[in-house]
Amino acid sequence: MSRVRKALHGVLRKLFNVLPQNRRFAIYRTFVDCDPAPSERLVLKIADTKEELEACFTLLHDAYVDSGFMKPDPSGMRVTIYHALPTTTTLCAKYDGQVVGTLSLIRESVLGFPLQRIFDLTAIREKKGNIAEVSALAVHKRFRRTGGSILFPLMKFMYEYCTTFFDTRHLVIAVNPRHIEMYESLLFFERLTQNVVENYDFVNGAPAVGATLDLGSAPEIFKKHYGSKPPKRNLFAFFTAVRLSNIKLPQRRFYTTNDPVLTPDLLDHFFNVRTHVFAQLSDRKKCLLHTIYDLPAYQGVLPAIGAGGQDDQVRRRHRRFSVRCPGRFSVVAPDGCETKYKIEITQLSRYGFQAHSRSAVPINVWGEVTIQLGPAEVSRIQVEASRDTGNGVYGFRLGEPDLIWRKFVNALYSGSTHADLENATRFMTDR
Repeated sequence: MSRVRKALHGVLRKLFNVLPQNRRFAIYRTFVDCDPAPSERLVLKIADTKEELEACFTLLHDAYVDSGFMKPDPSGMRVTIYHALPTTTTLCAKYDGQVVGTLSLIRESVLGFPLQRIFDLTAIREKKGNIAEVSALAVHKRFRRTGGSILFPLMKFMYEYCTTFFDTRHLVIAVNPRHIEMYESLLFFERLTQNVVENYDFVNGAPAVGATLDLGSAPEIFKKHYGSKPPKRNLFAFFTAVRLSNIKLPQRRFYTTNDPVLTPDLLDHFFNVRTHVFAQLSDRKKCLLHTIYDLPAYQGVLPAIGAGGQDDQVRRRHRRFSVRCPGRFSVVAPDGCETKYKIEITQLSRYGFQAHSRSAVPINVWGEVTIQLGPAEVSRIQVEASRDTGNGVYGFRLGEPDLIWRKFVNALYSGSTHADLENATRFMTDR
C-alpha cells in the first residue's frame, strides 16, 4: 500500500510541476495555516540553557541526517563554528517543555556567513540595513504534517525578533532546490541567482539555491497577497499585527542588538567536549575566534594558536558593539540659536560612537547628545561629530562620558552574555 501511495504521490508531483509558476505559487499559499491563537502548550524563546541548546542541536542533527544533508555525528548533534559566535542567536519552539522546532539567525561577523562561500552578497550589502542568514531550521517529525502548527509560529518569532530586536533588514537563505518554492511562494524570497549550486559542502555536498527577503518591503507584499484572507490564512496579519503570548522575547535593560548566551563553560561543552569543532578549525579561524572572545575567562577554552599565529592577528584597538539607540544631538551657535539633529546610534566603543542622521550634521563642532541607551537609561554627553562616512552615517568622539555611559560600555566590554547587562553596575571601573 505504501508503494502505491508513493507512486501516486510521484505522479501528482510531476503533474504539479508542469503547472505555470504563478499557479503553483497560488496553490502553495492555500496551504497556509497560521493559527492566531496557538496552544498555550507552545512556547517560543531564545535557546539559552545547556539543555535547550543541546535539544536544538540534536533535533537539527536528526533532521539533517534524515535528509542526507550530513553524516551521523558521534555527538548526535549538528554544531558548527557559526553556533559559537555571539552574533548568532538560536531560536526554539517548545511544546510541553520539549524542543520541537529550531532555527538560527547568523549576523555578520569576521567569519562572514556560511552561504557567502557559494553566493555573492555584494548587491545586498550595497543596500541599506543589516543582513542575517537564516540557518539550521528543523521541526520535529511529529509536527511536520500538522499544517504548520510549529513552523509558522517559529517564522513569526523570527520575523518579530529580526525587526524589533536583531536590527535586521535583509534575510538570506541557502536551501535545497526542492524547498525553494515554499520560501518564494509563501514568504516571497527572491533568488540570489537563477542557478542551482550543485555541491554545497556546508550540507554534505547537496545542491542549494540562495535567496533573500527584504523585511522592509515584506509587509506591503504580504498585505497584497494575504490581506483579504481569513485569520488562519492571513500571514500579513499574523506577522505584523497578531501578538502571540507564546513568544517570550528576551528582557533587555539596554538597546543592544545581540543576545549572546555562551558562557565559557557552554562554549567548552559544545565545541571541545561534545564535539571537535574548535580543534578542526584552520589557524586563521582560530585566530579570529580569539579576537571575538578576548576576555580572560574564555582563553582556557579557546583552541590554541600555532606558533607565530598570535602575532599575525589583526585586532582593533578599540572593540565596537552593535546597538540601536535613539538620540538627539544639540548644537548651540555663537548667536545662541540651538539646532537639534535626530540620530540613531548603531555602533559604539568606549571613546565614541557611529550614528545615522537624515539631516546633515556639522563636522568638528561640539554639542550635547542625549542618548536613550535603554527604556530607563539616558546618557547625556558632550560630543563632536568628527567624520562624515557618507550615506548619513557619522562618527562621533566623546568628551567626558557620564556615569550611565560608562556603566553600559564597561558591561559590554567585561560581560560575556546578554544577561550580564542586567547587572551592569558590577562591571564599573575607574576608567
